[in-house]
Amino acid sequence: MDFLSKLYEMSAFDELAVTPAYLLMLLIAFLLLYLGIFKKYEPLLLIPIGFGVLLANFPTGDMAVIQDLDNNYSIFKVAKEYGIMNMLYYTLIKTGLLPPLIFLGVGAMTDFGPMLRNLRLAFFGAAAQIGIFTVLFGAIAIGFSPQEAGALGIIGGADGPTAIYTANELAPHMLGPIAIAAYSYMALVPVIIPLVVRFTTSEKELMINMKEQDKLYPSKVKIKNLKLVKILFPLVLVTIISLLVPAATPLIGMLLFGNLIKEIGSDTNRLFEAASSTIMNTATIFLGLTVGATMTAQTFLNKDTLLIIVGGFLAFAISIMGGIIAVKIYNLFAKKKINPLIGATGLSAVPMASRVANEIALKKDPSNHILQYCMSSNISGVIGSAVAAGVLISFLS
Repeated sequence: MDFLSKLYEMSAFDELAVTPAYLLMLLIAFLLLYLGIFKKYEPLLLIPIGFGVLLANFPTGDMAVIQDLDNNYSIFKVAKEYGIMNMLYYTLIKTGLLPPLIFLGVGAMTDFGPMLRNLRLAFFGAAAQIGIFTVLFGAIAIGFSPQEAGALGIIGGADGPTAIYTANELAPHMLGPIAIAAYSYMALVPVIIPLVVRFTTSEKELMINMKEQDKLYPSKVKIKNLKLVKILFPLVLVTIISLLVPAATPLIGMLLFGNLIKEIGSDTNRLFEAASSTIMNTATIFLGLTVGATMTAQTFLNKDTLLIIVGGFLAFAISIMGGIIAVKIYNLFAKKKINPLIGATGLSAVPMASRVANEIALKKDPSNHILQYCMSSNISGVIGSAVAAGVLISFLS
């Protein structure tokens, strides 16, 4: 009996009985894993996040991230006293290292060509950031601190690393729920965009054929040396943004550096391959696991989490709506009309948002291929959300 008693004491069943909230968190972990594995919703991130939640909520497993440890702790002391997950979190997330590394990989995999060929469409990526600031003020009105409201609002940028970076700077205690909301809504882009489009656009507007508009009103400006422009573009843009919004430099700088080594070509091919594969994949694994490990019963099961989920959805939907409304206003004054679906892709979920918008256009008119036009707005949304994050951090931190 003593042996059986020691076996029971060694297990975690007693803690589960005392704190049943652990069971609910384990169910949430399995739900995230189910969505990532079987439903294919953002599997590269939901699977590591879900597994991180799972590890963090095994009682006495010592894999949960403990927020706000004393700054006097060395990384070795953190690892010894609080476990490997806290060491990873305070080394990779708390220092702000991983989100910029992921932006490096995103930049290396991004082609700015569609945006450069249709620069006027890039402005709708800026218009789509309205969801961030609308929810920011709304969250302050219902009782969130300005820092918490900023971290909540950035979900409207539809960019997971940006949301994590901003939450870590402004409201680290909200990091887990914000990351889950951001990536969940990104996975639900094929549902959310058609829903917003249905209530904000007419059949006639969705039938606007962009190629026919180009034939009627051809562009007067032709790019003679696109390769040179692609190389100069990241250099010019990083200089302008870093001077205007220095707080956005870690994200924008790594994004544009990744793009630069891609566009230079064979001379930097090894750097491009490392950024787009090895570094990107490693950063994604550790980002997901450590962010998931912040989601314990104490930090996740409260009313603020529900408000974050609702507020995140509103930010997302308002951002899509903002891009659509910006196109509608533009069409009132321009001869060359733009399909509002292009405005709907102004948020940062690249390239999924563009694909969804293109599918909607093709259903209305099988000859209306707008993917390349959507990518102009979509890619600019990545830049816009990073700049918005820099503005929030500058004003609120």
